[in-house]
Formats: sequence, C-alpha cells, structure tokens
Amino acid sequence: MRQPAVIEAPSVLGLRPSGVQDLPTALLDTGLLTHLGAVWAGRIEAPAYDPGRDAGTGILNPVGIAQYSVRLADLVGSVLGRGCFPVVLGGDCSILLGNLLALRRRGRYGLLFLDGHTDFYQPSAEPTGEAASMELALATGRGPALLADLEGRGPLVRDEDVVAFGFRDAAESAEAGMQPLPPRLNAIDIDGVRAAGAAAAARRAVDRLAGAGRAGYWVHLDVDILDDAIMPAVDYRLPGGLTWLELESVLRTALAGERPQGLDVTIFNPRLDPDGTIGVRLGECLRRGLSVRTGN
Repeated sequence: MRQPAVIEAPSVLGLRPSGVQDLPTALLDTGLLTHLGAVWAGRIEAPAYDPGRDAGTGILNPVGIAQYSVRLADLVGSVLGRGCFPVVLGGDCSILLGNLLALRRRGRYGLLFLDGHTDFYQPSAEPTGEAASMELALATGRGPALLADLEGRGPLVRDEDVVAFGFRDAAESAEAGMQPLPPRLNAIDIDGVRAAGAAAAARRAVDRLAGAGRAGYWVHLDVDILDDAIMPAVDYRLPGGLTWLELESVLRTALAGERPQGLDVTIFNPRLDPDGTIGVRLGECLRRGLSVRTGN
C-alpha cells in the first residue's frame, strides 16, 4: 500500500474567506498525520482573494484559481511520482481542478464525487460567481476556457468517467436554473444511496469507474454530504445527508485497492465548530475510512 502524504490546500478563491481556509490546520491539530501514519508533503498558499466578480468569465478569482490549480497539480503529481497516496486538505471545492489536472497529465482517470451538492452551475446561474458551485461542470469541460481547459487538457475528466454520489440539491439547483447533469454522467443521489445501502451504493459507484480505459479514479469529499444535524460546520447547509457510519463505509469501499489515486477533503469550516468536537469526529471518520489503505 502507498503511504498517505498530506497536502494542505487552503484556497478559498472559489468561495470566500469565511473560515474554510482553516480546515487543514484544524484536522492536522486532531493528530491526523500520526493516526494515518502519513507524511506531510507541503502547503500551497493561495493568491490574494479578490471579492470582485470577473467581467469576462462571471467567476470570482478565475486567474488565481487557474494558477493555483497548476501549482497544486505539480505537488500532487510529485506525491504520486514518489509512490505515495495524496490526501489533500482544502479549502473550497475548486481545489478539485488541481487534483484532477495532476491525473489528467498522466492519462485518463475517473472521479468519485462525494458531495451534498452537484456543483454543476454555469456562471450565469451562480448568484455570486463562486467556482465552488461550478467545479464539476468545469472539470468536465463546461464553462470559460480559462478554467474548463486548463493547460489545454480539458475536459479534465469525461462525463462517463464521473459518479456523482449522495447529492440532495436537485430541487434547489433546478429552481436556481443550474444546467442539468448530462445523461452520460453517472448519478446516485441520496435517495439512491439509501435505497441500496451506503456500502452497496458505493460498490456500485466504484464498479462504474472500473475499466473502460481508466487508469484509476480520484475521490472528492465535500463534507456537506453528511447530515446537516451532525455537520453544521459548512457554509451552505441542506437538510438530510449521510451519517458518520455511512460515510465511513463509503470511504472504506471507495479507497480500497490500487485504483483510487487520491482523496481531497473540502468545505469543513472550523469557525462554525467552536469547541472542536466536529473536527475531531471528522478526523476519526477520515482515519477509519482510510484504514483500508493504512491498516491503522
């Protein structure tokens, strides 16, 4: 098994500096490195945040996100090149672009997208231009070329190489005018997860990402996939979601074997967790989910 290597990626260029940038420090303070038997691989600071929406793209900080994505891809690629397993602690969901760029440089890979939201907005439908509501659309080549065609390699992942898993925002996103998910993109919403059971649904998702010329897949985890009752420390809250045990089961299934290439964790806001208890529980969940890789 490849040793986990933790990368800190505290960018909030795709959201706002509300506290999500403190995620890496909060999780590392729970002893995550030791619990995972991981090495620390570095930290990439984001450029200055600009609250003004870019007139050309309709997105906040598009140039900064593009530059950050390249730098993150370089570090993730270096970790992969050393034979380690990258665990990238965000930040907001726009860090997904850098992680996928690292894989796209190597070939064709899939994406298991664990998120309470589908994040498939087009700039015209996203109220404030936050790329953290668009990253799945951008990763599949939809949107301004500055972000949807990084290094001329877009799309970073093909529609048929994605499984969107556990989302529960269909009514909200439709009302806002978000573009629909394309028919070739695999989707298992929260009702589908519950109908099958979390472990069985995760196995179905992983099976869909096997073969077809893919060399493996990346796992993206936005912690708002968790039930709002147990994970209120996020900026955009929705009722419902997975339990801790369900998420642990999904992660164990998704991270087992040699096909998973890395994991990112996004959106947890420690400023909304004043006593630190949610952060500790999140650290435990990640340790248990990654135990299939570490034996810890």
